[in-house]
Amino acid sequence: MRAVLQRVSEAGVSVEGITIGEIQQGLLVLLGIHESDSEDQVKWLASKVINLRIFEDLQGKMNHSLLEQGGEMLIVSQFTLYGKCEKGRRPGFSSAARPEISIPLYEKFIEEVKKLGVVKVATGEFGADMQVSLTNDGPVTLIIDTPKEKKC
Repeated sequence: MRAVLQRVSEAGVSVEGITIGEIQQGLLVLLGIHESDSEDQVKWLASKVINLRIFEDLQGKMNHSLLEQGGEMLIVSQFTLYGKCEKGRRPGFSSAARPEISIPLYEKFIEEVKKLGVVKVATGEFGADMQVSLTNDGPVTLIIDTPKEKKC
């Protein structure tokens, strides 16, 4: 799995001009699912994301996690995170999981972050043409890949 995390002061996602998910301070998570991913990666990534110390303390140092901040999370599926651009001019997406694999893992990720204590979790619509808006706070943007070589 691959996640692009953006610390935001606000973020939203809309489909056909209708807002379907929005948050205030927290994390926007763009989530890509690889064809070889499993529930082990879901659990590892969910725990990693919510416990990363990327929110500032009173001294301005990144010392607090999303859970400690009481932050919100917007999760948007994005198969293009596994786009390969080495050859030619059109990205290839053969590494991205097909919907029969990715939809259950995407839904499991949502369930897992809720189970781990994120109070407000908003989502996009899997497979839809979405428009995502955000105000990046910092800016802070991180990319996390789950380990592939071993079980998480």
